[in-house]
Amino acid sequence: MIEIIHLTKKYGDFEAVKDISLSVAAGEIFGFIGPNGAGKTTTISIMGGILAPTAGQVRICGIDMAQAPEEAKSRIGFIPDRPYLYEKLTAMEFLKFMADVYRMDKSSFSAKAREMLALFSLEQWGNHLIESFSHGMKQRLIMAGALLHDPEVLVVDEPLVGLDPRGQKMIKGLFRDLAAKGVTIFMSTHTLAVAEEVCDRVGVIHEGRLIATGTTADLILQTGVAQSDLEAVFFRLTRELDEPAGEYQ
Repeated sequence: MIEIIHLTKKYGDFEAVKDISLSVAAGEIFGFIGPNGAGKTTTISIMGGILAPTAGQVRICGIDMAQAPEEAKSRIGFIPDRPYLYEKLTAMEFLKFMADVYRMDKSSFSAKAREMLALFSLEQWGNHLIESFSHGMKQRLIMAGALLHDPEVLVVDEPLVGLDPRGQKMIKGLFRDLAAKGVTIFMSTHTLAVAEEVCDRVGVIHEGRLIATGTTADLILQTGVAQSDLEAVFFRLTRELDEPAGEYQ
C-alpha cells in the first residue's frame, strides 16, 4: 500500500506540493487529477524516489522511502509520462538491464521477459533496437520493464499517452487485472473519462493542495453538481467552470 504523510515540496519560495496526506490500499486503483502545474508529477516523482521532499514522508508497503530507499523502490514499478530509454539497446537487452537493476533471479529472467514482451504485443520485436520503435511501442516497453519484477505497487504518470485505442483498452484491462491480484496502482491522468472508468477513487490536486478525495459518487454528493460525471465535479472543485470542456493535466 501507499501512505503519503504531510508531503511538502518547495523550490525556493514556491511550494509545488503543500502538506498532502493520503493513503491507497492494496488492490486499489487511485486516480490523481488536477490542472496544469497542480503538483501531480512532482508528487509522483517523490513517490518514486526521484525527488526528495522538503517535508513529510512516503511509505511504500510500510517502508519509509527516505530511510530505506532501495527496499522501498524494489516494491515499485515506476512508469513516467515520457519513456526515456537507451535506444541503442534491443528490447530484450533493456529488459535484462531492468532485471539487473531489480536484482532478479537470472534463471527466471528469460521466461519472464518473453512473458512481458508477449503481454505488450512486442514478442516479435525483442531483438530490434529501441530506436526503431514508435512512441507507443516505447511506452509499452517501459511498462513491460516496470512489471518485470512483479511489483506490489505501480506508480504511473499519464499511462495512456501515445497509445492507440487498442493499446489503451489493453492497459485499462491490465490495470484491473493487476488490482484484482492485490497490486496497488497510483495513476496520474489528465483524461477525466479514464479516471472515472478505471479508478476506484480519485484525488483532486489544485495549486499543490489535495482538495478532495473519494469515489466519483462521493465527490458528486460533496459538490452538489447536477451532472453525474467526474468532469463536472472537477470543474466545480477547481473553480474552472468557465474553461472549455476537455482534458486537463
